[in-house]
Amino acid sequence: MVSDAARPADDVAKRFVGAWRYAGMTVDGKPGTTRGTNPRGILIYDASGHMAVHVAPDRDATATNHTAYFGTWSVDPQTATITHRKHGRVLPDDGETVVRGYTFVGDRLIYRPLESASAEITWERIT
Repeated sequence: MVSDAARPADDVAKRFVGAWRYAGMTVDGKPGTTRGTNPRGILIYDASGHMAVHVAPDRDATATNHTAYFGTWSVDPQTATITHRKHGRVLPDDGETVVRGYTFVGDRLIYRPLESASAEITWERIT
């Protein structure tokens, strides 16, 4: 169940609903390479508060750099953060909750992991 304070029906949350293509990651402004040179991914949010993400590394990267999970999501416009609560995941030691800072720039969604001020994960809107 999604909390009343951060329902996907809220105006800010509505901006997340849809499908997003993984466009890459940067660390200190340089392309991230932990997933290889050509990773692919998709992120989907629905209006009922469910989500799924899958980022597959290219063949040169290891399976530990593979991200795949599904669950529920909520957004906190006051702190500009989004929270994913994992209901199922590929890597069992991957944690149960993900919290990211976010900004929208045109048709892009940029996440900033709270544990790494210099990293950015960029998604481009598909739908």
